[in-house]
Amino acid sequence: MHKPSILLADDHNLIIEGFRRILEGDYTLVGTATDGRALLESAKALQPDIIILDVSMPLLNGIDAAEQLKQCCPQAKLIFVTMHADTEYVRAAFEAGASAYVLKRSAVDELEQAIRAVLAGHSYITPLITKDLLDVFLSKTPRKPGGADGLTLRQREVLQLLTEGRTAKDIASILNISSRTVEFHKGQIMEQLKLQSTADLIKYAISHRIVTTT
Repeated sequence: MHKPSILLADDHNLIIEGFRRILEGDYTLVGTATDGRALLESAKALQPDIIILDVSMPLLNGIDAAEQLKQCCPQAKLIFVTMHADTEYVRAAFEAGASAYVLKRSAVDELEQAIRAVLAGHSYITPLITKDLLDVFLSKTPRKPGGADGLTLRQREVLQLLTEGRTAKDIASILNISSRTVEFHKGQIMEQLKLQSTADLIKYAISHRIVTTT
């Protein structure tokens, strides 16, 4: 009998091991990743049936990773398991391609239920936050292409890495672009958002949930 394959992504190894104990036996765990870029590489190589990921991950956050995962692994069901109960995160996750959203504090009880739901072609949102979601979806228009802030995905990638303290040379290596291109993107971001300093960039990235402080 075919067991659905799962790729696990979280920047805390203890969380990954906890998920492994919950899921092993009923599912084939094909790999793990501890940052968003490693997740993309593993997903492309492994083409899993299900990808379990967090919102907050270094190098590339889960929301932006999800947008790329739906391009390279369109068959994969994306299940977010995260500490973030803010309905804006839930909304962004589903707009990026998620099939399920579970909070870490209830993952022991809900993760397998969420997996069964998405494999059956349904969506799943933890009951801990569903009561707040209807108003959010009814009261707001969909995100514009490139995000509500108008930034492209590449600009958001550069912004996250800058906020994490990476140098232009580091970012160039991670994204496989030149340092000059990194500086160009930084300048374009600052001009587009009317920001004056790196400190302003960091504040913007945090307030717009491109990175988190937890």
